[in-house]
Amino acid sequence: MTDSLPPVSELLDTAVESLGGSRRDGQMMMAEAVGNALTTGEHLAVQAGTGTGKSLAYLVPSLRHAVDTGRTVVVSTATIALQNQLVDRDLPRLSAALEPSLGVSPSHAILKGRGNYLCLHRVGSGPVDEADPEEIETEELFDLPLGGESTAARTPTQASPRDTGPTSRLGREIARLHDWAQDTETGDRDDLPRGVSDAAWRQVSVTSRECLGQLCPEFSECFAELAKQEAGRADIVVTNHALLAIDAMTDVSVLPEHDAVVIDEAHELSDRVTGVSTAELTGAAVIQAARRAAKLVDQQTADRMVAAGEGLAALLEICPDGRWDILPEGADLALAAVRHTAENCRSAVPGPKPGEVANDPQGASDRQKTLAALDEIADAADRMLTSYDKPVAERMEIVWMSTEERRGRILRVAPLTVAGLLRTRLFAESTVILTSATLTTGGKFDGLAASWGLPPSSSTRIDTSTAVSLEPPSDDDAAALRWTGLDAGSPFDYPRNGILYVAEHLPAPGRDGTSPAAEDELVDLITAAGGRTLGLFSSMRAAKAAAETLRERLDTPVLCQGEDSTANLVARFAEDEETTLVGTLSLWQGVDVPGKSLSLVVIDRIPFPRPDDPLLSARQRSVAARGGNGFLAVAGNHAALLLAQGVGRLLRRTEDRGVVAILDSRLVTARYGGYLRASLPPFWQTTNRDVVLGALERLRQS
Repeated sequence: MTDSLPPVSELLDTAVESLGGSRRDGQMMMAEAVGNALTTGEHLAVQAGTGTGKSLAYLVPSLRHAVDTGRTVVVSTATIALQNQLVDRDLPRLSAALEPSLGVSPSHAILKGRGNYLCLHRVGSGPVDEADPEEIETEELFDLPLGGESTAARTPTQASPRDTGPTSRLGREIARLHDWAQDTETGDRDDLPRGVSDAAWRQVSVTSRECLGQLCPEFSECFAELAKQEAGRADIVVTNHALLAIDAMTDVSVLPEHDAVVIDEAHELSDRVTGVSTAELTGAAVIQAARRAAKLVDQQTADRMVAAGEGLAALLEICPDGRWDILPEGADLALAAVRHTAENCRSAVPGPKPGEVANDPQGASDRQKTLAALDEIADAADRMLTSYDKPVAERMEIVWMSTEERRGRILRVAPLTVAGLLRTRLFAESTVILTSATLTTGGKFDGLAASWGLPPSSSTRIDTSTAVSLEPPSDDDAAALRWTGLDAGSPFDYPRNGILYVAEHLPAPGRDGTSPAAEDELVDLITAAGGRTLGLFSSMRAAKAAAETLRERLDTPVLCQGEDSTANLVARFAEDEETTLVGTLSLWQGVDVPGKSLSLVVIDRIPFPRPDDPLLSARQRSVAARGGNGFLAVAGNHAALLLAQGVGRLLRRTEDRGVVAILDSRLVTARYGGYLRASLPPFWQTTNRDVVLGALERLRQS
């Protein structure tokens, strides 16, 4: 490192001035803290409220660090929208603004999972995979003239006119993908004009396990490899939490070499890593993999795996949904059969013959896909079986079954916690900056810190009544990790601009839906506000019921999630000030509507997870077994973070004003109410209904 570069504060001032912004104290505080963390190597968690400008606050010191040290900084996000904002808008403008001060124009790149890029080898081999889970048949895709050649068999370079076009929606999508393959420079699915279904995209992409790697004849032109090479040369690499998790979980380096990671939307990190770490089994998937393997192994070996898949499917049909603390009768034998037959098939698949990849690309691709499917099935079955080697209280993997309308019975396995993985494979390897608008629960960082594998922020034992209980990582590695928590605040004057109203007089929500009294309250609040309302509900059923009630009793427009794309609904909501929009989870975190169109946010109930959620209930039990408050540590923290995200929809600009109304009296009557309220912005709080209705009416008239 050198001292020749301007300090972070000076660079931030330069960037803000160049971009037409104004100095913000919270942004400067955060930027200097990030710069200090990158210098000292101490991890940092920063809560930065809406309007702080956190993207700029971490990008400026990250760019300085990359230029100063010559090392790459990885920036990980949870959403595509933020990824695109960083790559398409923030980083290009920021690099140009800082070039005179840094002496160079810092470079950046975006890197996604292999399945997000078009596979040229797959395209050249034909679009139809007869073993695809969608069970696509060639005849469904293209109508062929008698004796004619399938257009599916032509490579993109064989520009022969089609006698007839695709006859199905899926076929038309695949044809469009093949045309696009001839023109695209990135192969990135997000760059495709007009999206396609997952079923169509699977015909032109591969997973990392299915990829032929350096044996592929298209390796030098591979879009995924070219993106990886570009990322290796960049100062800043933007990626997502899923790819960050894969890089941490495997011994194969997915991301370029780096010494620092910035994790935006860090409140979602643990859930995203858990999702990547979750494996599943279905009888249909086992049978399908066996039939794929039958083309490469002897029939008897494949038939045994088919029989194992049929046995698993039959077992799952008679087993109840929910967590499997004890293996149901016969499940051990069924899973062992699946594992054994998948491993046997895997061993029986012959290796590639010399020159086969070039001479028979389809055969090579089929072999790799077969091996990937067999590996995944054997691994999943093995994880499920070995999880029962320990007593319930000591298990690190949870097995459960659920039923989905389209896919039927699915058996899943997931880690009880990803704290150890993150601690050893992320925090021990790089300096990590974690940031979000909502990182504290009950006013402390310790809840999320525990899920990340970090020790408590203080050396004292955590109060078991507040949530986290005992220090989750108690080993020496955790104790050696040092981190700091910083609340950078917000430019909003919450007590002056917002009211938090809790309807204390309403009965506590039950399982039978919204009570008549709560319906009346909802109607009165929206009437006083003159529409301008975002209704956040705990389930889609509750949202639809509310929309039906409101349409019967209000004269102003009411929109409901699911009636159009979320983007279109939000746009219509923002355009008409008298409109009310109601919906569920994606609206809790994905709506940014500043101005008069949003004066009231209504939340029907505290968003606790379902008590029968297999994974969260197991985590709750685990905390309780260690002497902590399992309910607050898991369900309480989950609700607090989501509640803060929902409440955060109200004020999006400094001039915004309005009311957050929560129709769940438990927020003030239950013991945990104070803990949840401490997780929210410091609005002026009241339980006086008349005061709130009057405030909404005055706001509407103004």
